[in-house]
Amino acid sequence: FASVDKLAPGPNVASMVGLGEIRGEVIGDQDRPATADEVKTMTAMVESALRDGACGASSGLEYTPGAFASLDELIALCRPLASRRLPYATHMRNEDDRVIEAIDESIAVARGAGCPLQISHLKTQGPRNWPKLDKIFTLIEAAREARTDVAFDRYPYVAYATGLTNLFPVWSRDGGIDGFFARLDDSSVAPRIRQEMLAKVELIGGWDNVQISGVRATEDRDAEGKRLGAYASAHGLNPFDATVGLLRRSHGNVGMLGYAMSEENLERILAHPFGMVCSDGGGFAIDGPTRKGSPHPRGAGTFPRILARYVRERKALTLPQAIRKMTSLPASRVHLADRGRIAAGLAADVVLFDPATVADKATFDAPFQYPAGIPIVIVNGVVALRDGQRSTIGSGRAIRAS
Repeated sequence: FASVDKLAPGPNVASMVGLGEIRGEVIGDQDRPATADEVKTMTAMVESALRDGACGASSGLEYTPGAFASLDELIALCRPLASRRLPYATHMRNEDDRVIEAIDESIAVARGAGCPLQISHLKTQGPRNWPKLDKIFTLIEAAREARTDVAFDRYPYVAYATGLTNLFPVWSRDGGIDGFFARLDDSSVAPRIRQEMLAKVELIGGWDNVQISGVRATEDRDAEGKRLGAYASAHGLNPFDATVGLLRRSHGNVGMLGYAMSEENLERILAHPFGMVCSDGGGFAIDGPTRKGSPHPRGAGTFPRILARYVRERKALTLPQAIRKMTSLPASRVHLADRGRIAAGLAADVVLFDPATVADKATFDAPFQYPAGIPIVIVNGVVALRDGQRSTIGSGRAIRAS
């Protein structure tokens, strides 16, 4: 937090404590249970972060090393949240064929730890899983009736963003990227990896539902923004081989977008009374060092897209509902007591927008575009943006949970 303040950032910065980051620090990338001493050490690290002002604890259970954490480990690490009533926010272990089981596990963590649960960017991936949303809502509502505080959030797009390695099974990534490549080179294991990866691609609708968003290897810059099927065809490659080649040349550092969700489900998730709006995206400028690759447009378009598409055009939300889901509700969820509302004595973080013209302009093909209809943004009482021009001095700072 002190280092963030020294940077004088444009926006404010709050942070949860990442349980996967802590596991990596204490255990590494190995797929094994934590020892009792390791659980004790990791729990103390969570306690320390919360004392410093972290606004919750988060997990990414589709990713390594977080995927290797057991239910008991997650419960233990989330217990420090209970007395503070701060949330356990989880990118669940699965969001497609086993999404119901992942919901059950997430609720079990919160119930076992006695803390609130925030399901990060709730979704059902792949057409065969779209009908599961009713069951998911039923599970969440039942948990709330049983006094487990469950809520969720979602971004307003039908494509997600992740690392390209996420197409491959978690077990194949045990030991980090070097362990992953070693398994790909092992003729006794590689066929199983390929089979499971191809099943994942089929689940989301095929190779052209995978778009490369960024690579580290300079020689592969032409892949950025391309659909994997088309990219492989243009290079005369099998798509699986093209995928592995991209990963090898960038040592695993390749981003992807996956087009796998339902627009109907998206509207229902956004409109649900327990739903909030998130971007799940990195912030970037349309110029300077953060303009790289072909990122998800949610980093520049999420909140104006809600106001334009889902309030003004589709009427899935009223304007007051949308604003609450983007401001006061999430701020209260993570105990940012002086944020999210306009009132005397609170922090002056204010977005001025025109409800009739506000709109996202960023697209999947052209993500580096600022929205329309937002003439002024004020951060901590200072004008941070006026008519498309950013302030040269940031007025943001690190903010801590109360």
